[in-house]
Amino acid sequence: YYGQGHPMKPHRIRMAHNLIVHYALHRRMEISRPFPAAYADIRRFHSPEYVEFLSTVSPETLHDHTHSRHLKRFNVGEDCPVFDGLYNFCQASAGGSIGAAVKLNRQDADIAINWAGGLHHAKKSEASGFCYVNDIVLGILELLKVHRRVLYVDIDIHHGDGVEEAFYVTDRVMTVSFHKFGDFFPGTGHIKDVGVASGKYYAL
Repeated sequence: YYGQGHPMKPHRIRMAHNLIVHYALHRRMEISRPFPAAYADIRRFHSPEYVEFLSTVSPETLHDHTHSRHLKRFNVGEDCPVFDGLYNFCQASAGGSIGAAVKLNRQDADIAINWAGGLHHAKKSEASGFCYVNDIVLGILELLKVHRRVLYVDIDIHHGDGVEEAFYVTDRVMTVSFHKFGDFFPGTGHIKDVGVASGKYYAL
């Protein structure tokens, strides 16, 4: 729970599920309950210090010396507040996308959707734009275990900066983001930013 008045509303996930059931769309698909991502799974992308912080911080410990000195470092605060169950939420979101990627890798599904995913702003050691753990990057890393290359297409109005940054120097993942640019969060994603080194022209 991000707090009253916060634009991020996790209950939208439940609403999406209820719409699927009430329109009887669930009869045409398999609904899976994901396993929470383990600490080691999240560490495949995120730094150990950052994951340790997320797994131990709570509203009660927020202002103790150990955690308070990390709030600015990890960009945790107004947009990305600390709330009860924060790490469980991160585990569920990440586990859903990793689990979806596993299904695709095993050819158990042609399409796999994680309604609690898409948290594309989170960086290796930084929360951003309501995103704490980048489930998309973790899902792509899982896909790369089987597939030579992955194409990532982002149609959010905000630039998918966290995903682009994660794969900016590799040609194994092409990131394509259709977003509003200019004086608009997060302020990245210029048309001239196309990747570097092996990843040049693999970011659009």
